[in-house]
Amino acid sequence: MASLPSVDDSTPLAAQLSVDARRRIELHGRTFEKPAATRVITIANQKGGVGKTTSTVNLAAGLAQGGMNVLVIDNDPQGNASTALGIEHRAGTPSVYEVLVEGQPLAEVVQKCPDLPSLWCVPATIDLSGAEIELVSLVSRETRLRRAVDDYLQARVDEGLEPIDYVLVDCPPSLGLLTVNAFVVGREVLIPIQCEYYALEGLTQLLRTIEMIRQHLNPDLHVSTILLTMYDGRTNLAQQVAEEVRSHFPEQTLKTSVPRSVRISEAPSHGQTVMTYDPGSSGALAYLEAARELTRRGPVREPMRGDLVRARAGQDDEHHDRAAEQRPTAIQEDAR
Repeated sequence: MASLPSVDDSTPLAAQLSVDARRRIELHGRTFEKPAATRVITIANQKGGVGKTTSTVNLAAGLAQGGMNVLVIDNDPQGNASTALGIEHRAGTPSVYEVLVEGQPLAEVVQKCPDLPSLWCVPATIDLSGAEIELVSLVSRETRLRRAVDDYLQARVDEGLEPIDYVLVDCPPSLGLLTVNAFVVGREVLIPIQCEYYALEGLTQLLRTIEMIRQHLNPDLHVSTILLTMYDGRTNLAQQVAEEVRSHFPEQTLKTSVPRSVRISEAPSHGQTVMTYDPGSSGALAYLEAARELTRRGPVREPMRGDLVRARAGQDDEHHDRAAEQRPTAIQEDAR
């Protein structure tokens, strides 16, 4: 790497090419260190379009390329993670719906990814869109996915199969019962944050929900990782958002950020992750580096600094107070 030319910020294209070249040299053929026990990570953010599914499948593919045994649970009715991994998920296919609602064993619905031999997926079908309503009346509705995953992991050990190193759970962009099940099954939460305006909007509610789950259903749950996505270093806005996130969550935020990339967007249309669609692209190298960083960091349990969250909560309260002052009372409406 010493032979690579030095560049500065005045040549952004050359700088990106240099970064990609260094990443290729550092990551080519590397095997990541396996965790001592299975790490179950829930990827969540109720804001849509921040890269939850994209990060789930590409981190999973990066971990698998690094020698990990990885299981992806597609817990989103849209089934986009299943599409990106090339997994069959037409209506009627055994899926996470049967696991949650009908109690079917996880081993009976798991499919192997065609592109990576150490990557498996539990698909989501359109049936999952009605699961929120059906779960309401079921016993232990919040813990059904966790029991199924625990039984599956133990069954692999009992059968003498290689243990699963990472379980990644993709969530829908909401905080309903599907997401609650994902929070209960997970021990860690990874939050993708888009490097754009309003990126941190809704983070307060998400952290409150995680805290409620931790207090009542899953005391081991904690936010271990924050991943910056759709980063464009040419804009001041992206740099400011990244700086704000890193300043408030220094222990949780990965050093690696994922750039905007056409290749990342194109890959799902070919039924692939960007890791197999174009492994030399900036997006693929960024996700591979993020996967390596995830394995090296371990499950970070540092307490999250709450000043940003409290500030935003205060702003929300102030906004609601102003709205209430401006809203006419029922008596005033009657008088009119």
